[in-house]
Amino acid sequence: MTIAWRSIARHLLQVVAFCCVIAVLTTAIWPRHSYGVQLVGSLCIGLVTWAVIEFGRLLVPGRLCHTDGEGGHGWPKGWRGGALAAAGIGTGFLLGDPLGQWLTGTGGYRSARDGQLSLLITIAAGAVATYYFHMRGRAAALEAGRSAAERDASEARLRLLQSQLEPHMLFNTLANLRALIGVDPAAAQQMLDRLNDYLRATLAASRATRHPLAAEFERLRDYLSLMAIRMGPRLAFDLHLPDDLRALPVPPLLLQPLVENAIQHGLEPRVGGGRIDVSAAREGDALVLAVRDTGVGFDPAHRPAGRFGMAQVTERVLSAYGGRGRVDVQSRPGDGTVIRLTLPL
Repeated sequence: MTIAWRSIARHLLQVVAFCCVIAVLTTAIWPRHSYGVQLVGSLCIGLVTWAVIEFGRLLVPGRLCHTDGEGGHGWPKGWRGGALAAAGIGTGFLLGDPLGQWLTGTGGYRSARDGQLSLLITIAAGAVATYYFHMRGRAAALEAGRSAAERDASEARLRLLQSQLEPHMLFNTLANLRALIGVDPAAAQQMLDRLNDYLRATLAASRATRHPLAAEFERLRDYLSLMAIRMGPRLAFDLHLPDDLRALPVPPLLLQPLVENAIQHGLEPRVGGGRIDVSAAREGDALVLAVRDTGVGFDPAHRPAGRFGMAQVTERVLSAYGGRGRVDVQSRPGDGTVIRLTLPL
């Protein structure tokens, strides 16, 4: 059993603060005893009650408890929670009250009426404190459920966007392959073999919502090598990934649509082709991924139609990183394009 000691310590401090408030009340009722004496008695009752409830709930099977905000044991469900609270309050009074009297030397100075009033205060205070922790635990469980639902919805949205990108990449590649068959059958066969290997590696891995950045760069290398068969010397490329960033998780197919656009809309229209550079770097508390090409460029204020994937990449960055990611485009006609993805680490 994993015990959340930080949560237990937080509950303990809250109980101590609550006992300090109760001691103010009991000092007003029994002014013949100082606040310090009342505080010792209040702490004895409160801490015994807290210990019984706090550690007693850990004995209840997890399936019968609400989940707290840290994924552990929360408040027991149904009648079990009420029974545990009653046991804690009863034990707190039966053990804590005489313990407090013994520690403060006040035993024998209390009438039967005072004892009854002390019991009522213990029951009332225990009920208030129990209700407080119950509502806090319930709110934490609801918040955990809401966060899980949002996470599931975000993953579903990412998978939808990803499912739009995968066939588009495949159709583009097949169209390039068809064009190559008529002019260079040998190169077309080589391209088909590379495509087969590429799809085996890519389609299986792309079913996840995250994969290591190194895997993203490996797929880019495979894809660019595939395109280099058709374009020949018209395509040069370089991938730069520092070793300390290789294991960072990113959404699959995050950079590939940008590379496809760089080839189709940047390098293809240029007679001599050009170069594509993809890099990753750490800038402060952010990961910056950049795709640079030496293609024909465009005016960012009037982005040309047909650049499929840009909107999907932007939405995936915003969805995957809770709005903290950013996509920046820098381009100028005749001067290439740079697209930077800034992702929080």
